[in-house]
Amino acid sequence: MREQFGTFVPVELAPGVPATLVIGYRAGLAILNDPERFPADPRAWQETVPADCPVLPILGWRPIAVRNAGYEHTRLRTVLTAALDKVDLHAVHGIVERTAIPLINSFCTAGTADLVSQYAFPLVFAVINNLLGCPPAISEKAAAHLAAIMDAVDPQEANRRFEQSLRDLMQFKRATPGADITTTLLQHDVELDDDEILNQLLVFYGIGIEPVHALITNALRLLLTNDQFGGGIVSGALSTRDALDQVLFLDPPLPNNSISYPRQPTLINGIWLPANQPVLVSLAACNNDPEIAADERTGNRSHLAWSAGPHACPAKSLAYLIAQCAIDQLLDILPELVLAIPAEKLPWRPGLLQRAVAEIPVTFDPAPPVPVF
Repeated sequence: MREQFGTFVPVELAPGVPATLVIGYRAGLAILNDPERFPADPRAWQETVPADCPVLPILGWRPIAVRNAGYEHTRLRTVLTAALDKVDLHAVHGIVERTAIPLINSFCTAGTADLVSQYAFPLVFAVINNLLGCPPAISEKAAAHLAAIMDAVDPQEANRRFEQSLRDLMQFKRATPGADITTTLLQHDVELDDDEILNQLLVFYGIGIEPVHALITNALRLLLTNDQFGGGIVSGALSTRDALDQVLFLDPPLPNNSISYPRQPTLINGIWLPANQPVLVSLAACNNDPEIAADERTGNRSHLAWSAGPHACPAKSLAYLIAQCAIDQLLDILPELVLAIPAEKLPWRPGLLQRAVAEIPVTFDPAPPVPVF
């Protein structure tokens, strides 16, 4: 792409749905920091695509910060960041540990496991539900409906049932408020309506769970396939945070999720970008732009995996913490994990916006369960 097109690549998100993919670091950073010329509201674009456009459910407008611009973006993001600011990061470490140990105990005596389905996903799902104040009776239903959506088992009905489980959570937290994210969303001075609150909860389930569990699994893949990082962490020469940042450079969980829609034809770097057509800043491609790439990235956190500008991820510290604690807990208990299949045969999940390993089958010497305190 760089050889043929340079920084701006004409692509199709689906047949007949044109867009521009930005693969240059400096241009990508400039666009992310220019919301006036590159707003994130897709509604004008939506009018130009058919109702059955396959990417519309992913990219279509919702009352969430990442799909809005101007005042509405500020209003929605204010509530979101307020809810995140009230999360006690010191307490999160304990939540992750109390969640991780029973999961590890469920397979540590077997000598084999799939670190995606048996560890990373259920761990992140449980932690996020804890932070949302979601009781087990509701979270179990939400998990079942979310699994049906992901497995394409009557997805429309599964989505309806999933949203109903979130409405049940809202009703529960109105009756029994607590020190949790859902209560903050319900009680904030901005006073979001029920549909807006529902969509903020969907953000935590969608953009909160999927990328964090992908960050954990992609980092575990790195540690199991790269001797420099695997050996460096065991010896103490490198930290888990270094491995996470390496993944955020090379395999960010949301490589193409920073999307904007110029209101009018816009000139940037000598190239005209069409009005009301998606501009996707490829965070993965920008991170690996030869103009800024370095051989040694340890300690370098200049990657764009968290996006940048007004739409930068507000949960960066929380995501780092959950991922780092999850990996450390696993490696402390089972330090000799070995891939059960060749690294090149690890399957990747398909998707326009995501980049995640689908399975990580491993073997290890069976270990006794760890006491839970």
